[in-house]
Amino acid sequence: MKRFGFSRLALCVLCGASISLLVPILAFAGWVSQASGTTARLNSVHFPVNASTGYAVGWSGTILKTTDGGANWVSLSSGTTKYLASVHFPVDASTGYVVGATGTILKTTNGGATWDSLPSGTPNHLWSVHFPGNASTGYVVGATGTILKTTNGGAAWVSQTSDTTYWLMSVHFPLDALTGYIVGPPGTVKKTTNGGTNWLPQSSGRTEWLWSVHFPIDASTGYTVGYFGTILKSTNGGVAWVSQTSGTTIELCSVHFPVDAQTGYAVGGPPGTILKTTNGGAAWVPQTSGTTNVLISVLFPMEAQTGYAVGLGGTILKTTDGGVGVEDNPFSCLTPYALRLTVSPNPFTSFATLPGHERERFNLYDVSGRQVGVYKGDRVGEGISPGVYFLRSEDKATKSLRIVKVR
Repeated sequence: MKRFGFSRLALCVLCGASISLLVPILAFAGWVSQASGTTARLNSVHFPVNASTGYAVGWSGTILKTTDGGANWVSLSSGTTKYLASVHFPVDASTGYVVGATGTILKTTNGGATWDSLPSGTPNHLWSVHFPGNASTGYVVGATGTILKTTNGGAAWVSQTSDTTYWLMSVHFPLDALTGYIVGPPGTVKKTTNGGTNWLPQSSGRTEWLWSVHFPIDASTGYTVGYFGTILKSTNGGVAWVSQTSGTTIELCSVHFPVDAQTGYAVGGPPGTILKTTNGGAAWVPQTSGTTNVLISVLFPMEAQTGYAVGLGGTILKTTDGGVGVEDNPFSCLTPYALRLTVSPNPFTSFATLPGHERERFNLYDVSGRQVGVYKGDRVGEGISPGVYFLRSEDKATKSLRIVKVR
């Protein structure tokens, strides 16, 4: 391994020597903001077959598309100014559906170049759309218990009986068009095993508003999230739902498990809440999003490392490392000093301090590795813009510390 011109042998020599040099830092944030080109609230994101081509939708008829993994997002003409709530491309990046306010259903068969308005037969707001496995049979849910089903690619939509007048917020069919789940308030969970002919209530044991439901690999093990940090899990097809400890009371808006029922993500309210589990929800660990905006939708297209989250203010975030963040520091053996440093508070609003190191000087870097300033330990980060930064001692070759300014 050679980095910054040093071999493994050179690193060992340096680690045993008494040195005082500034080590270059390559810091990569777990979640990186992308330029969406809009300030509209984004409600839903979907990448159908890989992490390159995807879509995001939101307020004022906003539809965005990327074909290069989010490096560039292009605004598409939706033909409407209505609120758009959900987007889904069932099998490829060509044929997809969008739903939204006052019964809006849009369909494209050419990758978003044009969108056709489909007759939904309802004036109710529609909130979630899902086509399990093909572009012909799909479901839409929304206000006042609305459930719609199509078996001909949206040419006709048939209303199904939900036996509720509450809003239905999320619909998901894990494997086929027969067995699926719907969630909403107050703690509403419904299941069908016959393609929606019957939707049977399940006991969630909660009264909170549930926003999102996802069963990653089969119809047995799934998750739902909602108000007050609610996370519920079922391992028996919804017969029982068990509350998990999220570690937050903030509203959670979306949950997604990319490839199995072990590693998953939940996003939600301010300040840009992102949670991750790698053990099936036994523990949920907060991640640094670098934004204070509410995040409304999260999706990992193909695996648990590369994913996207969208939200208020046109926010689009991307991670390629599972949201953990990477710091490339060849002098990893020079870390004892860094381990003794404590940043308080972190995150911070005006500035942070390093107790016991107030008179020392520290270099501050942004997520690209660019140095943005030098601060004494009593007023670190004062005057900088909100975001994720990396701090390291000015006169010690040490591993850096991640700090976050929230406003």
